[in-house]
Amino acid sequence: MNRIIRITAVLALTLSFATGALAAGAAEISGEVKKIDEGAGKITLKHGPAKSLGMEEPMTMVYRVKDAAMLKQVKVGDKVTFEAEEASSGYTVTKMQKAK
Repeated sequence: MNRIIRITAVLALTLSFATGALAAGAAEISGEVKKIDEGAGKITLKHGPAKSLGMEEPMTMVYRVKDAAMLKQVKVGDKVTFEAEEASSGYTVTKMQKAK
């Protein structure tokens, strides 16, 4: 009986880690930098569906950035993955890195 409980616990733990990893990956959006406006703290990104933001179709959008330092890490034409959130003032990129 103890063996069944241990196996069940291990399976439940493994499933929770896998679910967490999938949820984190689902929030990432793939895109391409089209324009950078450092003065305004904005970036224009052409990207595929952004399901975490409720966007089912590919589009090009202007986003604010949470940290202006993000704009210095990329240049026009770079492929990136990013995460964004919706606020009352519009959409804001909260995390961004060059695509691998």
